[in-house]
Amino acid sequence: MPKGKKEKVERRQRIHDSIRESMFGTSVRPRLSVYRSNEYIYAQLVDDMEGHTLISASSLADDVEGGTPTEESRAVGALLAERAQEEGVDKVVFDRGGYKFQGRVRALAEGARDGGLQL
Repeated sequence: MPKGKKEKVERRQRIHDSIRESMFGTSVRPRLSVYRSNEYIYAQLVDDMEGHTLISASSLADDVEGGTPTEESRAVGALLAERAQEEGVDKVVFDRGGYKFQGRVRALAEGARDGGLQL
């Protein structure tokens, strides 16, 4: 029997909560948090000690270009890495947000790595 949308969302949230129990971002090594919707992808560097976002990027930005959603995700990762380099951040903890590490989430991580971030 196929799962409904509610069950999928609840499962992803359980996985995300489990991941977050062992993951913590600091100002020196912030958490790279990923959120993926059907159309867009969002990434932000979060300092959990202070409880605020340091840097963010999304596929909604005007300077993100790409023909496919995967290419856009890679560009978002590169843009986030560029902004992080300007702020002096070079190491992050990768929080995939309960999503599988494939497709757009993986492309974002690769774009961030190519941009100079160490995950």
